[in-house]
Amino acid sequence: MRVEFRLLGEVGARLDGRPVDVGPARQRYVLAALLAEANRPVSMKQLAERVWGDPPLQAAGTLRSYLSRLRAAVPVTEEWSIGRRSGGYLLNVDETAVDLHLFRRLLAQARGGQDGAESLALYERALALWHGEAFADLDTPWLTAQRHAIQAERFAAQLDYQDIRLLRGEDATLLADLTALTAEHLLDERLAGQLMVALYRSGRQGDALECYAQIRHRLIETLGVDPGAALQRLHQQILAADPVLIPVAADTARAPVVMIGTALVPRTLPAAPPFFVGRAKELAGLDDALNVQVTKGTVQAVAVGGCGGIGKTWLALHWAHRNADAFPDGQLYVNLRGFDPSDAPLPPAAAMRTLLAALAVDPVAIPSTLDAHVALYRSLVVGKRMLIVLDNAHDTTQVTPLLPSSPSCFVVVTSRNELAGLVTGHGAHPITLSPFSEAEARWLLTHHMGSRRAAAEPTAVADLLELCAGLPLALSIIAARAMVRPGFPLRSLAENLGRDSARLDALDAGEPAADLKAVFSWSYRTLSAPAARLFRLLGIHPGPDADEEAAASMATLDRAQARRFLAELTRAHLLIEHRPGRYAFHDLLRAYAAEQALAYDTETDRRAASHRVLDHYAHTAHAAMLLLYPHRHPITLSAAHAGVRPTVLTDPHQAMAWFTAEHAVLIAAVRQAADLGFSTLTWQLAWTLVTYLDHQGRWQDLLATQQTALSAAQRFGDRLGQAHAHSGLVRAYTRFGRNDDVRFHVEQTLKLFSMLGDRVGLANAHRGVASLLETQHRYREALDHVEQAQGLYQQAGHQAGLAHAFNAIGWYHTLLGHHDQALIHCEQALGLHRELGHQHGQATTWDSLGHAHLHLGHHDQAAACYEQALNLFREVSDRYNEAATLVRLGDAHQADDHDRQADDAWRRALEIFEQLGHADADRIRAKLHDRTER
Repeated sequence: MRVEFRLLGEVGARLDGRPVDVGPARQRYVLAALLAEANRPVSMKQLAERVWGDPPLQAAGTLRSYLSRLRAAVPVTEEWSIGRRSGGYLLNVDETAVDLHLFRRLLAQARGGQDGAESLALYERALALWHGEAFADLDTPWLTAQRHAIQAERFAAQLDYQDIRLLRGEDATLLADLTALTAEHLLDERLAGQLMVALYRSGRQGDALECYAQIRHRLIETLGVDPGAALQRLHQQILAADPVLIPVAADTARAPVVMIGTALVPRTLPAAPPFFVGRAKELAGLDDALNVQVTKGTVQAVAVGGCGGIGKTWLALHWAHRNADAFPDGQLYVNLRGFDPSDAPLPPAAAMRTLLAALAVDPVAIPSTLDAHVALYRSLVVGKRMLIVLDNAHDTTQVTPLLPSSPSCFVVVTSRNELAGLVTGHGAHPITLSPFSEAEARWLLTHHMGSRRAAAEPTAVADLLELCAGLPLALSIIAARAMVRPGFPLRSLAENLGRDSARLDALDAGEPAADLKAVFSWSYRTLSAPAARLFRLLGIHPGPDADEEAAASMATLDRAQARRFLAELTRAHLLIEHRPGRYAFHDLLRAYAAEQALAYDTETDRRAASHRVLDHYAHTAHAAMLLLYPHRHPITLSAAHAGVRPTVLTDPHQAMAWFTAEHAVLIAAVRQAADLGFSTLTWQLAWTLVTYLDHQGRWQDLLATQQTALSAAQRFGDRLGQAHAHSGLVRAYTRFGRNDDVRFHVEQTLKLFSMLGDRVGLANAHRGVASLLETQHRYREALDHVEQAQGLYQQAGHQAGLAHAFNAIGWYHTLLGHHDQALIHCEQALGLHRELGHQHGQATTWDSLGHAHLHLGHHDQAAACYEQALNLFREVSDRYNEAATLVRLGDAHQADDHDRQADDAWRRALEIFEQLGHADADRIRAKLHDRTER
């Protein structure tokens, strides 16, 4: 049997050429995560994070279940297997059977080949493996990052493939593909150059020049840079109708070497870092770039980016020293001082003089103009295997003249800014540094201060690691303070650092380069005034990240302005765009931004900015809630402050995506609103989250937000807020089975809504009483309460509530054994829900109908009702009720002796309960165990 796996499109498998069903989406996540690391072990923790992003409590058990099903779906052969390794799993497979790895192997062969026709065929085979977007049907943070990286590999392969075709004179046949691809990659200068050449050779010189004018305009408007030297040179060649543009069979001759200076090999790198840890992925990226340069024979540059103190220079120097033997003709280094606290960035002419001096050029022989400097420098390094490290660059303009033209040279550039022009205009490979992992940070701190001292105070070390947030400079500063005070308890250092007001002061080793605030300030002071203000205000934003609309509301900007200033902060590495359109701080940068806000913005301005962003979340969440649950009885929000820009959502799918993206922010927003004394905003924000959090099984968050809302409303004597918070707590405590708490909050809800004369709120409270009585099997009393709710809904004219009451009446009738009466009431509820277009109400009613039919012995009808309910619960993303209905569907199948279908339904229910961390998982696991024991 021949097994083939696909990742370049929808994730799947084929057995002897026929598609194999590899199971539901989450199971395919597991397969994709292991295939991407084929023949390399993946730890259980890594696998869980890659499959879920935020793993559930029972992730390990669920993963084992998925892996068992995968082995059953795709029979294990000599060609592939999944096995346990220490702490994780290993998928063994012939890499040619996995399209992603075969794609990479073919590319390596194509780039290493000498024969143009052979390389062309290899590229065609590699590109033909793609059947859509990589991991097309899957989406977790890890897979999204992998998808972007692999898509970039595909794009680079397409460009290489097109270069070969252009060299072979296939201009006319390439035009359509180049035009379409250029429309997708509007800022790619290499692609634009290919299109210009193809147009020119097709007799369309005017169109080629227009293509150049368009990309130049886009680069200036978007990035504020002109096209790179290569594209500008091509433009001039087209204007002059340069014969070099006609395809030729042989390479052009190299430029002559100008011999100036001695034959001494220059080695001007600073010393390697004394301590270096981690960065395996980034070091591998540098190695890969060097391999590409060797195989392709092109000038290769790597742009290492990241915020101040993240370790860019240490990475560059560590790698440079480790690979010094690969550059026998020398290693050059220049500090461009792009963010020097005491001086302006080094001008290119001054940097060039440093490089020429390292190349032993007599000062009197150095020309006077920058262009002449560049020409001499490039002549001196042509044909030489040299490494050039350009450290601490301010922008692409500063770097461009320092780039060699010889394909034998390798360039590493470090910068706090995103050097987009270097990447798009010169093909540089970007590497962005993230904070250290916990293990890497621990090694660095322990190595500095000594393992004995660290072992003596493990709790203090853990606190220091958390407070330094993985920033290498912060870790080094704390280690230095500990080393110069060997008798100083680490606990005192941790306590000093832990005080927010002193946190950054504690990270000051007494000199500018080792003062974290000074390091951050070097980037901060380069910002425009509006970007600096936005940076400060985002420091007091409530959540872990923010989107453009939230930033716009905080700083009273329109969306275009917010996007522009967020891009400026991202380019400066003061913010990270960790997902498209979502921006986050490194923890210590957040502390620095908040400190700047305290220093430069008045308390009134800060408070107003916080109120605006909380208004933004409250009004957007209210709109999103009504899109998802249109028949929930709405509240009247307080008017939003001037400048607030709620996100515009138009359908339930957008609303669910917004809630999912903003979940953590909204929880934090409730806390911040309470802390700032915005009591009405506190309970209103909490109210908007109740149904979403309940349906998603996020009951701990539901409990916390409603407790915060209740405290805020009680503090200010807000009865309406108290009533709604008590109601939310009824729902939360019901999910946890804490009946005494449910009883207390139900009583408070009844009392407060009665005092307020709110019939709908009172009716909802009676339904809460009924749910409590149901847990005690007091079904007759529960029925009395839902009948009271029905009367109140009728008096208020609340049709959605009335439909819910009819269904509840039917439910309690069937629990009392009155199944025929239950069908009558539930059919009445279903008709009203359908009339209102209420999907969730229909789902709960179909579930009730299934229960009645099951107890009447109508097993097929019961199963059909449960299937209807399942489809609707999935539509509205109610995970808990989806699982509960799956359990009852399994019961219906079991009653009809359909054991396989029963087991399947219970397993799917178990998977959801495990993801939710719900106690019912144990009950269903036992149920399945009993079935297998029989």
